[in-house]
Amino acid sequence: MSNKIWLITGSSRGFGRIWTEAALKRGDKVAATARSLSNIADLKEKYGDQVLTLELDVTKPDQVKRVVEEAHAYFGRLDIILNNAGYSLVGTIEEASGDEVRALYETNIFGPLSVIQAALPLLRKQGSGHIVGISSTLGLVSMPLIGYYCSSKWAFESIHESLAMEVKPFGIKVTIVEPGAYATEFGSPASLKFATGLDIYSDLKNQFQERMKSMERGNPNATPEALFKMIDAENPPLRFFLGNQNLPLVRETYANRLATWEVWQEISDAAQG
Repeated sequence: MSNKIWLITGSSRGFGRIWTEAALKRGDKVAATARSLSNIADLKEKYGDQVLTLELDVTKPDQVKRVVEEAHAYFGRLDIILNNAGYSLVGTIEEASGDEVRALYETNIFGPLSVIQAALPLLRKQGSGHIVGISSTLGLVSMPLIGYYCSSKWAFESIHESLAMEVKPFGIKVTIVEPGAYATEFGSPASLKFATGLDIYSDLKNQFQERMKSMERGNPNATPEALFKMIDAENPPLRFFLGNQNLPLVRETYANRLATWEVWQEISDAAQG
């Protein structure tokens, strides 16, 4: 398998950091990006010319375009565009303000879009490439208190599904990676923002927090081998789970949805006219 060239957003922590280092260790080359260059400076010291470290705030489209073009020029091509930057907004639908939701979407939706739109002309020209978007099981199911985060991942998923159909004729592949619960920094104060709370939701929040504490979390360091097998596959899937809890949860969720639609089918069909 020939070495690959990656561009990874959010390389400073969590999955982004783990996958950046794993790709470099296997001999691939990486354009590693982070909002603060100091957080990834050690990668340059360790891996030299094999890595290009770049400062990137994905909410700044002009900076995104410049960084993607610089990475492409430095390595001569880009094989994998991995959109990993993101955070979660914690709060009920009533609590979160419009500004807080807009800020979440700037990072979780418009940021990856800027990266994709900057990369596509370059990938089309080279006639190849693999756009990999890091979603979540929460791109397929929703939960209380993080509904806006879930909604950003649902939007993320549909954008990538459409994208896959649009760019396939150009030899460009698209995969949505959907991790389950993992013991990463995601969930730490750096990756969470909290809406101002209302007392009426205190019981719900306490129940949810207890549920989160008891949730089994996967080992993020066990993920690179699975990710590489997907990346190296001749025909990678559009959707790819990481972890063993995803499929049972999604299977149950979709079974319930189908059952509901079928119960109401006669009334729904009558509305066809």
